[in-house]
Formats: sequence, C-alpha cells, structure tokens
Amino acid sequence: MNLPHPDAATVSALIAGAAAVEIMPRFRHLAEGEIRAKSAPDDLVTIADEAMERRLSAELRQLLPGSVVIGEEAAAADPSLHELISGAAPVWVVDPLDGTSSFAAGRPAFGVIVALVARGETLMGWIHNPNTGETVAAERGSGAWLGETKLAVTVAPPVAALRGPLATKFFPEPVRERLVQRRSFSRGHRQSHAAGDYMQLVMGSLDFALYQRTLPWDHAAGVLIHAEAGGYCARLDGTPYRPEYREGGLLAAPDRSTWDYLHAVLFGPAQGIPGFGPPGGPGGAPL
Repeated sequence: MNLPHPDAATVSALIAGAAAVEIMPRFRHLAEGEIRAKSAPDDLVTIADEAMERRLSAELRQLLPGSVVIGEEAAAADPSLHELISGAAPVWVVDPLDGTSSFAAGRPAFGVIVALVARGETLMGWIHNPNTGETVAAERGSGAWLGETKLAVTVAPPVAALRGPLATKFFPEPVRERLVQRRSFSRGHRQSHAAGDYMQLVMGSLDFALYQRTLPWDHAAGVLIHAEAGGYCARLDGTPYRPEYREGGLLAAPDRSTWDYLHAVLFGPAQGIPGFGPPGGPGGAPL
C-alpha cells in the first residue's frame, strides 16, 4: 500500500511526551469531579483520557497531513466515526488511556495505544507504558521492536504451562459458563488491559489471550505488533482480524498449532452456539 509512513520513532516519542504531560501528573491525583461514568458504572473516563486524546489527535494529524483520527472518547460521542476506518484517508486509531478503571483506582495497569490504519488495514502500531516509559512498535513487514530490540514471541510451552487471560465478560452466557469451567486448563492470568496484555505477549510474559469485543482502539495496534513478533491471531471463526470488526472475538497464540489447540479446548465442540464452533465446521467460517 503506497502511502506516506511517519517515522516510527518520532511517533513513539510523541506518545511518550504526551503521556508525561497529560497522564502521569494526574495519576493518583484525580479530584472527584475528574472521573465520570460513560455507558455503565464501570465504564469510566477521566480528565486524563480526554486531555491525552485531544493532544494526540492534534499532534498526529499534524505529523501526517490529510490523516484523520478516531479516538475512543470521540467515538463514544459519535459512533459514526467508525466508518472512517475503511475510508481512503489514513486513520490514526487512538486509545488515549487503556485501563482507565485501574488508572482511576491508582493502580499502575494502564497504557496508551495508537495504530495507523489505511483502507481497513493496520500499517503501524504503538503501545506505550507510561509507568515504565517502554514503547513497543511495529510496522507491517518490518518486525516488532522495543527500542533497538527486535521482539519475538516465545515458543509455546507445554500445554500445562500456557499462560494467558480469558476475558469472559462480553461473551454470551452459555459461552461464558463454558470458559469459566475451563479456566483450569492453563496457569491463568488475571485480565488486565489490552495494552498490557499485548506487551506481555511479545515480551515473553504471556502465551495467549482471548477476547470477545474487538474495538479497534484496543486491538488494531496489538494484533499487528503480535503478528510482526511472529505470533498467530485470528477471530474465533478462524477468519483474519481487521480493525473494522468490533465483535466476533479474538484469540492470540504463539503459533497456529497452539491456536488450534486452544480453540478446541475452549470452544469445540460447540455446534449449538453459532459462531463458536470449530473453524470451518458447524458454527465456524472457513479459513
């Protein structure tokens, strides 16, 4: 895809600089009126989310003239912004503060996620941890990097040692019950936030991750970074992930064979639950 690409290091520095100004000075210093609920009591937004999104939106557009921005907070106010993802203009997809609930509670489990998408394809991605200053970044076809270190997913361990979170909250009840019953198959991991999960997947602390909702600001950058580090990720019907998808689930694993194993353990046979059967079989789409 012949589109102008910004320098990855420049974007990393831009994100880190914005986080240092808009997020970290407010961490554990939020006033009561600087936190509010959006769609549900546990769906929070803070003054830091909004300030970070405003700053990033302005600076990213300036960095790439002609580009547009879809920020999580802007899309919450205007869902039609999602349609920009499939358009011709380059789109910055921004999660200004992933893990807002943790941030609001004073827990250091949050991050910043930025992806560059064009015509529905993720071209570049960044995940920044404001607490450590680390940023992982990837450009399609050029690998995933932490600074000057090229990242690679770890080889899948023995089945009993697999580590990963099962994000069950948004699955339909029959599937959620099934997943809860099968938690013991792995060593487990307490669900954190998408930014943290994807960083751990490519830095060797996690082996897999499962999600139902696939909002683009949570997953577009992470799926690219994971793939560029050698991982395998697909929707639960076996089809490739694209950033316009908001549902349909997502399973990330070190390789295809581990993905197949995990899918079989977690969902198969599930022919009675549309969309959760084996890929290519009843309830699943062909690969």
